[in-house]
Amino acid sequence: MATSGVVPRVETLSSSGIQSIPKEYVRPQEERSSIGDVFEEEKKIEGPQVPIIDLKDIDSMDEAVRDKCREELKKVAMDWGVMHLVNHGIPNDLIERVKKAGQAFFDQPIEEKEKYANDQGSGNIQGYGSKLANNAGGHLEWLDYFFHLVYPEDKRNSSIWPKTPSDYIEATSEYARLLRGLATKVLSVLSLGLGLEEGRLEKEVGGMEELLLQMKINYYPKCPQPELALGVEAHTDISALTFILHNMVPGLQLFYQGNWVTAKCVPNSIIMHIGDTIEILSNKKYKSILHRGLVNKEKVRISWTVFCEPPKDKIILKPLPEIVSETEPPLFWPRTFGQHIQHKLFKKTIVEGN
Repeated sequence: MATSGVVPRVETLSSSGIQSIPKEYVRPQEERSSIGDVFEEEKKIEGPQVPIIDLKDIDSMDEAVRDKCREELKKVAMDWGVMHLVNHGIPNDLIERVKKAGQAFFDQPIEEKEKYANDQGSGNIQGYGSKLANNAGGHLEWLDYFFHLVYPEDKRNSSIWPKTPSDYIEATSEYARLLRGLATKVLSVLSLGLGLEEGRLEKEVGGMEELLLQMKINYYPKCPQPELALGVEAHTDISALTFILHNMVPGLQLFYQGNWVTAKCVPNSIIMHIGDTIEILSNKKYKSILHRGLVNKEKVRISWTVFCEPPKDKIILKPLPEIVSETEPPLFWPRTFGQHIQHKLFKKTIVEGN
């Protein structure tokens, strides 16, 4: 169990020519039974598929057209809690620049990336890293990553941003700025869907000043035994919203109606998850869906995940009073976002009144 000292990079293991993966990366038997070939899984057309939501009309001047678009987003947020967003308003050429820059960072030799290494033991999680085991079984995930706060600009630590490639900072900054605007649009629709004022959920998660956008570039190297491993173990996101780009290699799976559903690779889309924060505020009207990441032996997968998170200690998360009643009592104890992180990641109990 890797808990201290130098953390081996998964990329190093992958490129070493090993035929079998170290035991720390082997998932328990009950998990392995549901891990299939991701390329075969993505081809499946039977059964439920992750919905595609077209945002072209989200701000239409035609009220009926606008309402239809918003109603579709709301329904999928309540049923699935995850969707492919198309016509989202972020230019495709900017998205390609973001992906090209992130890939170029990971294409560098490991010793170059190590200059940006984080120190998880001291709580410094921004930078280049690999997952430490924090689960009871000591299982590791088959990925390396780069993690940093990207918005608001005045809260970010530019000293840990990659200097290479030269376009990394400009492309990533512009993407974060536009994504923040998209988050506002989505939160507005979700607020109205609960019968609340348009700006209510945005205010409840920190508003323009306090909602943090954290980017995690996940790098999943080729895995010699993908049927035994996971890139990311099953979890729900703690965020308010999560937005995901990827390099068109499948891997994301969602647990829907008792089965794992593999997300298709939809061109020019952004995958969006509802996170725990919105699930709590909405008293579970909106769903934070369980999901995981598969790996494969043929292609490297890269994803660019942006978590929109409230401040850790300034806001109390609890079901909003307007949407609870005697017949629909609150399903969650009040908590700060920081307490929710401790509860989720380290299984610390949330006590009523704390």
